[in-house]
Amino acid sequence: MNKILKLFEKHNAYLKGHFQLSSGLHSNGYMQCALVLQYPKYSQKFGKAIAELYKDEKIDCVVGPAMGGVIIAFDVARALKVRSIFTERKDGKMALRRGFSINKGERILVVEDVITTGGSAAEVIELLQGMGACVVGVSSIIDRSNGAAGFTVPFKPLTKADIATYDPQVCPLCKKGLPIDKPGSRSNA
Repeated sequence: MNKILKLFEKHNAYLKGHFQLSSGLHSNGYMQCALVLQYPKYSQKFGKAIAELYKDEKIDCVVGPAMGGVIIAFDVARALKVRSIFTERKDGKMALRRGFSINKGERILVVEDVITTGGSAAEVIELLQGMGACVVGVSSIIDRSNGAAGFTVPFKPLTKADIATYDPQVCPLCKKGLPIDKPGSRSNA
């Protein structure tokens, strides 16, 4: 197990059990990034590491989908010395709110804490490209998509975690009758 995943285990942020993810998929593991990112020393360290992956891309702004991407996007932006904004759901769709705006042609990096399906990040990419931004890439602390997250821009995570996900109709954990936990921000809003 690599250093990042060991850090998550140390802070009880790599949970084992039966979970419904915000994507609707079920899983036997959950990465509760907030338990690690509550410590600025880790968030800044991860932010610098992600910034290093994109240091030659002339990024103008880093955008994180709320909730998970807000803290890490901020620290990536800090390391790149650019501004940081975030998207939120409005009527079920990602949107810029709170007076945030993007200028046409701005070079944007989208940053998440963990990628499972890539759905939220893909929504953010589509939103920003529709506003005329140039999305140069996506990054995350952890990629747990097992290669399933397909983006139209380069994806460079800090690490990968092999954690099973299941369609709810064929979930072996459901078949065993295990109680389900719904820790994701969309399911507990």
